[in-house]
Amino acid sequence: MPQYAAILKEMLAGIGININGNNPWDIRVNDNRTYSQVLCNKNLGLGETYMEGWWDCPQLDEFICRILKAGLDSRVKGSKLLQLKSLVALIFNLQSRLRSRMVAEQHYNLDNELFTLMLDPYVQYSCAYFDKTDDLNHAQLRKLDLLCRKLNISSDDNVLDIGCGWGGLARYIAEHYNCRVTAINIAEEQISYARELCKNLPVEIKQLDYRDLMGSYDKIVSVGMFEHVGPKNYKMFMKAVHRCLKDDGVFLLHTIGSNETGVSGDPWISKYIFPNSKLPSIAQIGKAAEGLFVMEDWHNLGEHYEKTLLAWHKNFDKAWLQLKNKYDEKFRRMFEYLLLSSAGSFRARHTQLWQIVFTKYGTQQPVCR
Repeated sequence: MPQYAAILKEMLAGIGININGNNPWDIRVNDNRTYSQVLCNKNLGLGETYMEGWWDCPQLDEFICRILKAGLDSRVKGSKLLQLKSLVALIFNLQSRLRSRMVAEQHYNLDNELFTLMLDPYVQYSCAYFDKTDDLNHAQLRKLDLLCRKLNISSDDNVLDIGCGWGGLARYIAEHYNCRVTAINIAEEQISYARELCKNLPVEIKQLDYRDLMGSYDKIVSVGMFEHVGPKNYKMFMKAVHRCLKDDGVFLLHTIGSNETGVSGDPWISKYIFPNSKLPSIAQIGKAAEGLFVMEDWHNLGEHYEKTLLAWHKNFDKAWLQLKNKYDEKFRRMFEYLLLSSAGSFRARHTQLWQIVFTKYGTQQPVCR
């Protein structure tokens, strides 16, 4: 145990983080088992020990930011078991039709009250657009408006929303453009909420896997869903969109992205939040779209996701008095770690948020406003 403590203390000190120090990004270790767990299990161990209360940090997001900017995560090799998980992801399709429901059951089917208290009135669980505003609700409206303008939606359009969440985007499109919207999802709690949210509007919410998509649509949009598709299915996803998009249509993909190509996701995120999730890289998206689409516009909104996550954390912290009768302290720390560590990752430019506009070959170039 002492050798683990010495190694970790030296590594952190080298990037300006002191254990039991006075800076807001310094960590306070409450249990000495933290050292071995972090060195053996890397970010999985870091997240799990935080959930257990084995360490604390006044400014967790900045602690994570400094680790990632220094590349400290890549300097820790981790155990052979941790390395084996990447090999499994390389060999097997972890996002098969059956396994794709795991994330819905574990995360998206949580009680809707948690998300409605944390998010905005349109229940957007994706990056907001803080353009000329510091208010989360206004920023999410700015994001919804931006998506619609890039798609150039009109009242005559038949729009498809792949992975519609709680139905906020579908409702916004129908309200503001009075066009038909078909929205698909596989999470039952979200579907139930979305149907109520979009009641009396020209919106149809379907429980459907993207692999089963049929029909013909003028505009197709997918927000915050591609992260759950998986590398072995990226081409299949793009083919499904291509099959359903009219020849002169527009497709917009809104996804968190990774700077580097990989086959497996963050082990802590995969275990506790989004099972089998994997952030795509530019190369992976490009390869999946090649031969099917023209890439018209690629917009990085990563700086806006840090602000979004911090706003969500503020709301979550404020709502905890209403939620603590449903969830225990370990859950609170888990969700706090998710939001703040993710904010730190975006601040470090370790992860990105992309909006990508595609058209079919031969289509007139759209105005991506």
